[in-house]
Amino acid sequence: MKLVLASTSAYRRMLLERFGIPFITDRPDVDETPHPGETPPQTAERLAIAKARAVAATHPEALIIGSDQVAYLGDEIFGKPGTVERAIAQLQRMRGKTVVFHTALAVLNTTSGRLQCQGVATSVRFRMLTDTEIIRYVNKERPLDCAGSAKSEGLGITLLDALSGDDPTALIGLPLIALSRMLRAEGLELP
Repeated sequence: MKLVLASTSAYRRMLLERFGIPFITDRPDVDETPHPGETPPQTAERLAIAKARAVAATHPEALIIGSDQVAYLGDEIFGKPGTVERAIAQLQRMRGKTVVFHTALAVLNTTSGRLQCQGVATSVRFRMLTDTEIIRYVNKERPLDCAGSAKSEGLGITLLDALSGDDPTALIGLPLIALSRMLRAEGLELP
């Protein structure tokens, strides 16, 4: 059965390559705007499912992987900043605080219609960063395409005091422990 990653994220592609199994990627056309009254975990899970379903029509007889991540502090959501100014503002808001990165994962079997979905939360405590450190980091790493403006797999790890969660790959955007379990449930042999 064909394996499809419903994402064009280089980070998710890199993580999935660890499994050593062939897959293709397909860009899902999904509006990522949170719905009114929706909690950040609900947003992430709805979007992971929506991404998997968005590419399902063009991939019969496939296992489709959808994933989404929402970073939040209380009721405040930190999306992909898109600009240097927004990245700096996000990191200024998060300094000295603990931010939750909720990564949702969906696996859709287009043959059987079976859908599996799971969320994985990672708590990240940011150091009390100076404005100079924040600006220097944003200019060096350009974290404009990741929720929360910090790439823990790169230089962003230096911004943190601590992190806790069940799967270190969830923070990068694709929880491989949960994904391994879901793919095995669909009959894939891992390892």
